[in-house]
Amino acid sequence: MKIGMLAPISWRVPPRHYGPWERVVSILTEGLVARGFDVTLFATADSITRAKLIGVCPKPYSEDLTLDVKVWECLHISEVFERADEFDLIHNHFDFLPLSYSKLVKTPVITTIHGFSSEKILPVYKKYNGHVYYVSISNSDRCPELDYVATVYHGIPVDEFTFRETGGDYLLFFGRIHHDKGVFEAIEVARRSGLRLIIAGIVQDKEYFEAKVKPFIDGKRIEYIGSVGFRERDEILGKAKALLHIINFNEPFGLSLIEAMACGTPVIARGRGSIPEIVVDRETGFIVETIDEAVRAVEEVDKLDRRKIRQHVEKNFSAERMLDGYIKVYKEVVKKHGSCGESRSKTLG
Repeated sequence: MKIGMLAPISWRVPPRHYGPWERVVSILTEGLVARGFDVTLFATADSITRAKLIGVCPKPYSEDLTLDVKVWECLHISEVFERADEFDLIHNHFDFLPLSYSKLVKTPVITTIHGFSSEKILPVYKKYNGHVYYVSISNSDRCPELDYVATVYHGIPVDEFTFRETGGDYLLFFGRIHHDKGVFEAIEVARRSGLRLIIAGIVQDKEYFEAKVKPFIDGKRIEYIGSVGFRERDEILGKAKALLHIINFNEPFGLSLIEAMACGTPVIARGRGSIPEIVVDRETGFIVETIDEAVRAVEEVDKLDRRKIRQHVEKNFSAERMLDGYIKVYKEVVKKHGSCGESRSKTLG
């Protein structure tokens, strides 16, 4: 099967540090190649892959601010659709904009919806509903006005994360610095628990960072270490006492949660969005609603079996499980697409 994989170009594939969508695209692409699929990855030119790489955009626009975002998005997306006849299907991870190209080609388009940035983008998804095949990343993140072919949870190469029998003496916030992600709430939980907090992630909202986060950073009790790469991520996640995810929005998935649990690190999270689909309350962490509940959960985390936490990820959120889910979708879509898809899919894996 020949697949055109359309990645975002905000970050490299795989990302150097931050870039959850690009991270998922990399895991999926490399896994498909390993299973014998013919994949062409459309990503930034500095991306690293065993697939065929077509990089129209020279660098990630979040790393090179001289690039005009709209110009390079336009050139990047048009490239895959101008070559659509080369593929049995196009797998879009670029949000809503590529949908507007989908009726101009005969090749079926699968779109993984990595979350809705706002309700303002829904008209695009509604217009192409029934023409493009939508995949959700959690059941909670489904829009009732759209039709979906499947939910495929994100998966990670679990072996890339070191299991640790015991955690350390600090709490961890790992994610973008934004009100949605509950950085201030994590600081409050740490202060009331009397434990050190390490904050890792990009500053997405500078005003929020200056007002709600920076005043508490002292380098000792509250430490901000910026966005970390994957080697550092394994250590910082694995040595934490717990990952705090006291969010203020409906989380579409939460990649850092399964990465932490792969290390055996429990998660304390507010139960919004996909959290109940990822965290098993009182087994792999604690689902809470208030700061008081989170503080009490911190007192209980050492009672959890870190081995079982790791096994939960191995069973439900491995890269292999994600691959199985998408391959099933690919086969169903090509079959539904009819004889045109079948004629191009003699090498179907």
